[in-house]
Amino acid sequence: MDEPDETLMARYAAGGDRAAFHTLFERYAARITAYFRRATGDAVVASDLAQTTFLHVHRARRDFDTSRSFRPWLFAIASNVRREHWRRIQRKPEAPLEAGPESSVPPQASTASDRLVRRAVEQLPDNQREVILLRWYSELSFPEIAQTLGIKTTAAKVRSHRAIKALRALLGGTDV
Repeated sequence: MDEPDETLMARYAAGGDRAAFHTLFERYAARITAYFRRATGDAVVASDLAQTTFLHVHRARRDFDTSRSFRPWLFAIASNVRREHWRRIQRKPEAPLEAGPESSVPPQASTASDRLVRRAVEQLPDNQREVILLRWYSELSFPEIAQTLGIKTTAAKVRSHRAIKALRALLGGTDV
C-alpha cells in the first residue's frame, strides 16, 4: 500500500529521506506542472515554476505540519510561486530571446474552445482565477482549496460560484 503523503513528508523533513521526497515528486510533479501550464499557457514556464515549487517544498520542509494535509500545503506553495511569477513579469516584462508569435502555445496544442476558455479564465480577478485553477484543473476539494488559500470553505465556494458566473458572462452564456 502507498504511504500517505504526510508520512512521506514527515520522513523527508525529519531526516532528509530522499526516497520519500522522490516519491512525493513523482506523485505531484505532473499535477503541479499542469496547474502552471493552465495558469501560464507556456510549457517551459510551467516546468520552471514546478521546479521552483519543489525547491520551496525542500526549503520549507521543516515547516510542514504533519497534522495537516500535504496536498493543500503543496498547492499553497505553488499558488505563491504563481503570484510571485506574475508580480515579477509585471514589474519587468521579459522579452523572448527569439522573435516569434506572441503566444507560446501553438494553436494545434489545444482546441479552439480550450483557448477561448483559457482566455476567459485569464480575465477573471486573481482570487477567482486561483479557485478555478485549483478546483477544476487541479481537482482540489473546496476544503483543500480553503486550506491552500487560508480562507474558509464557504469563501472558496463563493469565489468559485462568482468565477463560474463571470465565465458564463464572458463566454456568452455558454455552459462552462
